[in-house]
Amino acid sequence: MREFSLPALYEVPADGNLTDLIRRNAAQHPDVAVMGRKVDGRWQDVTAAVFLAEVRAAAKGLMAAGIRPGDRIGLMSRTRYEWTLLDFAIWSAGAVTVPVYETSSAEQVQWILGDSGAVACVVESPAQEAAVESVRDRLPALENIWQIERDAIARLRAAGAGVSDAEVDERSALADADSPATIVYTSGTTGRPKGCVLTHRSFFAECGNVVERLKPLFRTGHSSVLLFLPVAHVFGRLVQVASVMAPIKLGHAPDIKNLTDDLASFRPTLILGVPRVFEKVYNSARAKAQSEGKGKIFDRAAETAIAYSRALDTQAGPAFGLRLKHKLFDKLVFGKLRAVLGGRATHAISGGAPLGERLGHFYRGIGFTALEGYGLTESCAATAFNPWDRQKIGTVGQPLPGSVVRIADDGEVLLHGEHLFTEYWNNESATKEALSDGWFHTGDIGTLDEDGYLAITGRKKEILVTAGGKNVAPAVIEDRIRAHALIAECMVVGDGRPFVGALVTLDEEFLPRWAAEHGRPAGQSVTELSKDPELLAAVQRAVDDGNAAVSKAESVRKFRILPTQFTEESGHVTPSLKLKRNVVAKDFAEEIEAIYRA
Repeated sequence: MREFSLPALYEVPADGNLTDLIRRNAAQHPDVAVMGRKVDGRWQDVTAAVFLAEVRAAAKGLMAAGIRPGDRIGLMSRTRYEWTLLDFAIWSAGAVTVPVYETSSAEQVQWILGDSGAVACVVESPAQEAAVESVRDRLPALENIWQIERDAIARLRAAGAGVSDAEVDERSALADADSPATIVYTSGTTGRPKGCVLTHRSFFAECGNVVERLKPLFRTGHSSVLLFLPVAHVFGRLVQVASVMAPIKLGHAPDIKNLTDDLASFRPTLILGVPRVFEKVYNSARAKAQSEGKGKIFDRAAETAIAYSRALDTQAGPAFGLRLKHKLFDKLVFGKLRAVLGGRATHAISGGAPLGERLGHFYRGIGFTALEGYGLTESCAATAFNPWDRQKIGTVGQPLPGSVVRIADDGEVLLHGEHLFTEYWNNESATKEALSDGWFHTGDIGTLDEDGYLAITGRKKEILVTAGGKNVAPAVIEDRIRAHALIAECMVVGDGRPFVGALVTLDEEFLPRWAAEHGRPAGQSVTELSKDPELLAAVQRAVDDGNAAVSKAESVRKFRILPTQFTEESGHVTPSLKLKRNVVAKDFAEEIEAIYRA
């Protein structure tokens, strides 16, 4: 057993709650822009004083509608300014926010709103309202539905005109640090989603220590962050609350298809994302260079960036010749890549899945440091992250200050700290199984080095055991294979089988470009291309690269390309893009059998 901890850098207020932050900002920084709101294609600043006034107005409307202290209110919307506004308004009315993914089915909506006992729900669009209405007869507690695209904010403001600021402030003060702030339903790779109860203390401990440990990245009046992750996900919520806590300017990007344009116009100094975003930026830039006949230059630049970053970790540092090459490629390649990310960002925080050492070194080498972290819904997002001044690429960093990470005898990662959830809502048995003597059992397998840096090597429940008795952690090889531009998803199989195989899906965005570059007719289907010898060879190279990270007994011997995608709509991934392995295995049982039939 091994454990590591760091002293807390932030003291959680004994009797406060998260609404204190917006009143403090309005008092201390009234004219500082704390939000950037896009209106008619242009970004408009929202000052701390204006944001507080808008939150109060919405909270008054909720109170006038009969919302009581402790009531649960569903919030179903894409990532947009109104999400953050309503979240703080719900808290200001003394209520508890229950996020619902905007892509949720009617059945999922019914479960989340019904299990939480939500008395009201704010939705974004007519389609979302229709989904709620379709199950309303099974939601006896639900009394009100407001729709953002049907003037929900204006309607709440008008309804609450008779409620005074003093009444709102009195209601805002009712919750203390140990009161529930939100119930976030875990995506659930198996079974029904569980509602994680996160208190105001959880967010104070989490965001306060993140902001303090990464202080140079959270500079009031200078720093800004563009939030494009779903705010229904706890990582997106961390971004929101930490930005308000600092405070720094927070922008919202509801459609990731427009992310490049939004980054260029908002120009954030800090980016928080998942590895797939950073993989896409790299792969798209490489493909563009290849299409322009500059592929060799890009590859040499990438290798220079990686070598330069690796040299930064040595005592001697980059050699003179490497520094010259780096300076040249900074003008030819690296500067253009930083421009794609908005031009001002120097750092990113990456979570949700492993980034990979090669990509970590590449980004640091171009002057854009991706700080990898690790966390779960139950840990209020990040429970470990790389510090800005002592990064160890290939790890998920040190524990959140004020918390403890322990590696149990069987390798499981255990957590302790004020940032942890308190219970699963209405699920005492699951709570007892996950929380024991103040320690949360994550189900992840990991290691701690001598400096307290954590490395995650797999999931306890996802370990495969081949017929030969070899234990295989799928995450290591899957992440390496998935990093290839052609690959969308990869799922390793082989439990009880003679060898390890893999199901692979192809990236729908990159595939047409590959086909054009290799002279294939336009419009060929995935099924047709999956039989193409050159494409099969390219996928094999991705598999070979993955195999290089593991032993021979753990390596993928055969793979099968699927003619479809693993999506949330198909039921094969969660909203946070984690594979539902049991569903994939069931739906593609025949393809798995085909791997072993020969």
